[in-house]
Amino acid sequence: MPGPVPFVVILLAGFALGIIFYGGLWLTIRALPKSRHAVALALASFWGRTGLVIGGLLLAMDSTWQKALICLLGFALARIALSRWGPLHAAGTRGAL
Repeated sequence: MPGPVPFVVILLAGFALGIIFYGGLWLTIRALPKSRHAVALALASFWGRTGLVIGGLLLAMDSTWQKALICLLGFALARIALSRWGPLHAAGTRGAL
């Protein structure tokens, strides 16, 4: 079994994927009221973010479920971090993400 360094890198990769996914969601939600094609924007954003995360997860997991689990843990930690320290929480809105 390799040392802890590869697992930390995979955890950080999952965290980065989570930041990209939830950050993109936040940007999409902010852009929806101004958009003339809100449904198309929401669907394109969803599929783009989902495809990016699935591709990143497949690259990070390297055919082992343990690495996939660590990557998903990083993804979940990004969700928690953004919900606590994100721009919507700073404005006083609770339950933003």
